[in-house]
Amino acid sequence: MRKIVIRFNAPVVLTFAFLSLLALVLGEFTGGATTSQFFCVYRASLADPCTYIRFFGHVLGHSSYAHYMGNMLLLLLVGPALEEKYGSRTLLWVITVTAVVTGLVQFIFFPGTALLGASGVVFMMIVLSSFTEMKKGGIPFTMILVVLFYLGGELADGLLNTDNVSQLTHIIGGVIGIIFGFSLRGRRR
Repeated sequence: MRKIVIRFNAPVVLTFAFLSLLALVLGEFTGGATTSQFFCVYRASLADPCTYIRFFGHVLGHSSYAHYMGNMLLLLLVGPALEEKYGSRTLLWVITVTAVVTGLVQFIFFPGTALLGASGVVFMMIVLSSFTEMKKGGIPFTMILVVLFYLGGELADGLLNTDNVSQLTHIIGGVIGIIFGFSLRGRRR
């Protein structure tokens, strides 16, 4: 009989999920103090070193367990295949770029609100995953459908709904997924 071995198969994705859970637990334990200090981005003084941490850390923060689970289920579903295809270092780079770009957009253009959550990263991964079988010189039909359904839906929601969801972050994440999808096409780790 073969011995069953549990592998830490996607170190970047799994570490991201565990760090997000830790941020959530810390936020609950501190009454939201750590979340607002480190894990959400908002307009603050550039002299405050935490401002720069928040440009990266906001993707780890979540407002509730349901918010966390909604993002992590998709991240854990899509992320490991991307990490296997592109490698841990490349995926970490793309996640970092997504965090910084969405954080800067929030900081610059929306001074009266705060942003937290991994949904920009998740949308980037959803769109990037549609490129995994891209052949040179072609555009995958799956990518077209993802853009129409996910990003089109976010655009419509952004125009028609007034909720606490940052559809712009989803759209930016999707656009970053498209940019990296085309720039990484055909590349394997």
